[in-house]
Amino acid sequence: MILPGSPLFFASSIAAAAGYLVVALGHQRLGQRLAQLLFAATWALHGLALVAYWWCYPNHFGFAVAISITAWLVSTIYGIETQLQPKLRARWVLAGFGAAAVGLAVVFPGSVHPAASSVWLPIHWALGLASYGLIAVAVFHAWLVKRTELAIRHAEAHEDHIPLLGLERLMFQFVGAGFVLLTATLIVGLGFTDMLYGVRFRWDHKTIFSVLSWLTLAVLLIGRWRLGWRGKTAARTLYVGAGLLLMGYVGSRFVLEVLLARAA
Repeated sequence: MILPGSPLFFASSIAAAAGYLVVALGHQRLGQRLAQLLFAATWALHGLALVAYWWCYPNHFGFAVAISITAWLVSTIYGIETQLQPKLRARWVLAGFGAAAVGLAVVFPGSVHPAASSVWLPIHWALGLASYGLIAVAVFHAWLVKRTELAIRHAEAHEDHIPLLGLERLMFQFVGAGFVLLTATLIVGLGFTDMLYGVRFRWDHKTIFSVLSWLTLAVLLIGRWRLGWRGKTAARTLYVGAGLLLMGYVGSRFVLEVLLARAA
């Protein structure tokens, strides 16, 4: 349900979605420099839309806004990476993801949440969103690894591509960082349930999926460390872990907000 009010939120969201679509659909015609500048400007508009959302709807949150924040974080990390690795050229994929995320946040802006009863609640949310962002970046790099492998297999790789092992190393670095933040999120969430939500701990869908994701990512990191996992095995395990994490909050909130049309 689209919320009334906030022209700034709607205007910046529409502009960001349009900018992302231009980059996603016209990246070959735009050229490298123009696409880079347009993507950066759109990233700024996306950030403005998120700020406007929190300013105008301070007590609202939902699955689509979580996806939008995740998309913005992934674009932020990508922008930093391209300064260090200019050969990393796949912004059209992130632009498509960003356009969809911004549009979802406009159509499904979330529901009213109670005000934070503890300082730990914003910390819990921030850690959770950061872990979402880093795991999403790891998934993005897994896709880049697959694309590079296919290019090498079909003799289409170029000298300006990032080496395959370098991409794979980056993927696992982001998995490790996301795992650390997910661990901190679970510690805060499980250890301070009474302070965060005013209720005793319970094994709900969000908790179960999040713990299963943590276990899957732990298996992936151990497999990499002890057995040297890479390629399809590593990517598939990462996809399973990321999917479980997505179901933990986004999936649960989607069911509550859209299918059941009520707040958690």
